Amino acid sequence: MGYRFIDHTADVAFEVWGKDVKELIENATLAFYDAFVHVEKLDKNRTVDLSIEAEEVDLLLYKWLNELLYLFDTEFFAAREVSVNASEFKVEGILIGSRVTREIVKLQPKAITMHNYRVEKGEGGYRTVIVVDI
Repeated sequence: MGYRFIDHTADVAFEVWGKDVKELIENATLAFYDAFVHVEKLDKNRTVDLSIEAEEVDLLLYKWLNELLYLFDTEFFAAREVSVNASEFKVEGILIGSRVTREIVKLQPKAITMHNYRVEKGEGGYRTVIVVDI
């Protein structure tokens, strides 16, 4: 597992890491859904394709997470599985999941915040902390 939840006073926070951008985005996606839905209760009856471009990896991940939130809010969609192809400037992904119901939702996310947000690249790969307003 490439993420862990961090105690936060009012929001949901998780640290995410990956050896490359692909793994970072896949792990951030899994962490996002794990924070807000009972993933094990999701079906795998819907596939969503996403493609995002940005000038840098920080914005790429931020825009990706906002797309996940948009799908959650407008189409009540959550993914159980994710597969992406990614570079520092573009990600194309396939999300496999289903419509969420009240019984499946743990918490309702409101916004991906920019609070202390940055993606850091080091010897072991990429790392970030994501805070989501609830």
